[in-house]
Amino acid sequence: MTAEEKAKFWLAQDIDQESKEQIQYLVDNNPEELEEVFYKDLEFGTGGLRGIMGVGSNRMNIYTVSMATQGLANYLNNTFINQNICVAIAYDSRNNSQLFAETAAKVFAGNDIKVHLFSALRPTPQLSYAIRELGCKAGVVITASHNPKEYNGYKAYWDDGAQLTAPHDQNVIDEAGKISSFEQIKSVEESELIELISEDFDQDYIDAIKSLALDTKSISEGNDINIVYSSIHGTGITLIPKTLEQLGFSNVHIVEQQAEPNGNFPTVVYPNPEEANALALGIELAKEKEADLLMATDPDADRVGVAIKDDKGEYILLNGNQMASLMVYYILKTRKALDTLKKSQYVVKTIVTSELIDTMCDKYSIPCYNTLTGFKYIATTIRELEGKMQFIGGGEESYGFMTSAIVRDKDAVAACSLIAEMAASAKASGGSLFDMMQDMYNHFGVWHEDMQSITIKGKAGQEEIANMMKTFRANPPVSLGGSKVVKVLDYQNQTEDDKLNNVTTKLDFPASNVLQFITEKGYKISARPSGTEPKIKFYFSVSESVANEEQIESVTERLKALVGQIKKELNLPS
Repeated sequence: MTAEEKAKFWLAQDIDQESKEQIQYLVDNNPEELEEVFYKDLEFGTGGLRGIMGVGSNRMNIYTVSMATQGLANYLNNTFINQNICVAIAYDSRNNSQLFAETAAKVFAGNDIKVHLFSALRPTPQLSYAIRELGCKAGVVITASHNPKEYNGYKAYWDDGAQLTAPHDQNVIDEAGKISSFEQIKSVEESELIELISEDFDQDYIDAIKSLALDTKSISEGNDINIVYSSIHGTGITLIPKTLEQLGFSNVHIVEQQAEPNGNFPTVVYPNPEEANALALGIELAKEKEADLLMATDPDADRVGVAIKDDKGEYILLNGNQMASLMVYYILKTRKALDTLKKSQYVVKTIVTSELIDTMCDKYSIPCYNTLTGFKYIATTIRELEGKMQFIGGGEESYGFMTSAIVRDKDAVAACSLIAEMAASAKASGGSLFDMMQDMYNHFGVWHEDMQSITIKGKAGQEEIANMMKTFRANPPVSLGGSKVVKVLDYQNQTEDDKLNNVTTKLDFPASNVLQFITEKGYKISARPSGTEPKIKFYFSVSESVANEEQIESVTERLKALVGQIKKELNLPS
């Protein structure tokens, strides 16, 4: 159907009057916007839905949420025949999140599926935890993570608490694709099948996180560290301050201007802890309080951004690679010191995350498994090794980390607890997190990573991003940063092209639209269109060994300049 035909189809359905009026206005007055909101259906992808909120088939609204939920409900009922099925649903602070969560609950109940619905907004990782604890077959969280305020999303989980993976992801997509009419949606306004999860469940989750502490002695010795925390108007405020307090951290200051959950995110441009702007108020408070550590979480509290004092007393923002590497470093060296590091333990990271983590794991004789981007792939590795080996940590460069397998998605509640423990441990030893990072670089070399994201919105943007990837595949760079490209890894075609030996081998990864260029000096440059936003992302990783800590600063500056050179060679906008 054309956009206009699809709009007329919606007008003929039993939808609310306000939506009908908005659609009719677009039909009569704004053909360009009509095309944008109806040119396609908002796809139920491998992680669920994500899009701009509004009327239309290509927007997040109660109708697209209902259709997606009906598809998931059909798959659950077809999979677990003659079984009692229950699901868990959570939601974040975004506009319409509670409405969409309640809409999904009504559809599940209409399909005779019991629903455990959180009674108020809660972090995404707690939803993952709840699925396993409550014996659910699936779960849904309404969130668009760190996207701008116009967005919302619908993330679907399976019975292990992880986002959908094969074959369930494609099977649910197929079922959702069969829902072509609103008449196929079964929904009820009220049902005894919808049960609210009380606040008492919070303590279960907090207790589970407290049990993960690696070095309680260091926590007690350094628990007076000065911490500033911001929830950036999101769900983190519900659990993170309470968890830190129960761990013994009493000197925690909240960024009050960002403490109230608010889907308009009034104090930031983007509610993304990767963005310096989002942490600006936190930095102000950190300076005022002379804090040792600033932590800030995104709206659904699965990502955490961190700022620490450097050796000059200035606050610096750590990127996701630095934070993930530092956390792995602390886990490995602390377990080694406490004699709790075992050969049966392992770490997992994604292919675009710093290979400093691989290097450290190799030094400590611990396996480090690499997966495609996305925590569902990390969770898949955990599931495959369950009962055979112990997962002790892992993450990705986009500010997400898991400290254990009790949650099968990135968990900023647990990550904040671990980071506070790290800072306490450093202080108990007479140092700081910056000192710990310098020590890591001194032992394993200086690694500098960067990421450039290019946003190109709309239908035309989608085509432009596709053409960029097509060009890189047809004409990969010959050299980057003065170093010859010796390997091209194409995860979509599942091939590794060895340029030195002119040999092509098969990559043992699921197909994914990712390209990586590896140079003779070990530089790694990756290109990947985002699966959740209208963006293409470029990842840069370069490294150099140092003889002592005094060389770290100059080597870091040299590596930053090198990445700048590589960006120019790829003709990326400055």
